[in-house]
Amino acid sequence: MKMLQSLRNSSCMRLIQNNRSTWYFLFLVLGYVLYLIFGAVIFSSVELPYEDLLRQELRTIKRQFLQENECISERRLDDFLEKALEASNYGVSVLNNVSASWNWDFTSALFFASTVLSTTGYGHTVPLSDGGKAFCIIYSVIGIPFTLLFLTAMVQRIMVFSTRRPVAYVHTRWGLSKSLVGAVHAGLLAFLTASCFFFIPAVVFTFLEDEWNFLESFYFCFISLSTIGLGDYVPGEGSNQKFRQFYKIGITVYLLLGLVAMLVVLETFCELQQLKQLRKVFYLKRERPEDRLNILDHDHLSFCSVSDQAASLREDKAEPYMEGRVLGTPTVEGPIVG
Repeated sequence: MKMLQSLRNSSCMRLIQNNRSTWYFLFLVLGYVLYLIFGAVIFSSVELPYEDLLRQELRTIKRQFLQENECISERRLDDFLEKALEASNYGVSVLNNVSASWNWDFTSALFFASTVLSTTGYGHTVPLSDGGKAFCIIYSVIGIPFTLLFLTAMVQRIMVFSTRRPVAYVHTRWGLSKSLVGAVHAGLLAFLTASCFFFIPAVVFTFLEDEWNFLESFYFCFISLSTIGLGDYVPGEGSNQKFRQFYKIGITVYLLLGLVAMLVVLETFCELQQLKQLRKVFYLKRERPEDRLNILDHDHLSFCSVSDQAASLREDKAEPYMEGRVLGTPTVEGPIVG
């Protein structure tokens, strides 16, 4: 019994060791699902009370309005609000002077095109016509791969001067460990990028946008450059916005440059030896050339052995048949029955 148990344990351990990357991947999937559930629980517990409070406040305001304006029925008010909300979803608001700012002038359309190609997609402005929706599909199918190619080529060239050459210079000049130099360089690059594309722009947006505080401005920068693009905060949409067209062009340039900077930082971290080793834990192991040769040799030997066995079986089957034929053939010397 002990021998069987030890054999069973050894076979289980061998199975686990041979499929270690698969087990690590399953733990990764489980961790990701748990992280999703954790986020849902936190968001629900934090935001649900505010949603309930806002619903109660809207009901109270609506009730007071109907009481003060008895000539307006609740049905007509609901129809008006439904139409206003539908227009707001398309980027047209009844609260602002519509003739003062348009959603589809050249600068606004340029800003919209940049959000489509970068897959940010704020959702505050969407095509109204069927032709615009059809063109948006075709434009995105061609433009998004084109944008990925453009960003990849740009990041590859920037990485030479921002990461590879500085790390190689410090490594050869002072003889420090390349992994240590790369980690320190990645941290400094991340701090510089966060300062230039998150903290400083957040301060600028705090002054340019009247209703934004620093947290809301920083939130917009992060949501935009991470291409999440929720659309709850969009700059340049105020009715009293000065130099709106130049402001929109500046925001478009900021988003493209910030996206390139984010990709450079991510690529720099991906080249760290520590993260490469961590990624290998979850990846499938590649077959080495010698393993493939061993497999081919094994298959060749197996094929040869099977062929030899088949040939010997054919010979064994053929010999009795031939002997039977010789024995059963009448000879001249034998008696002939008339």
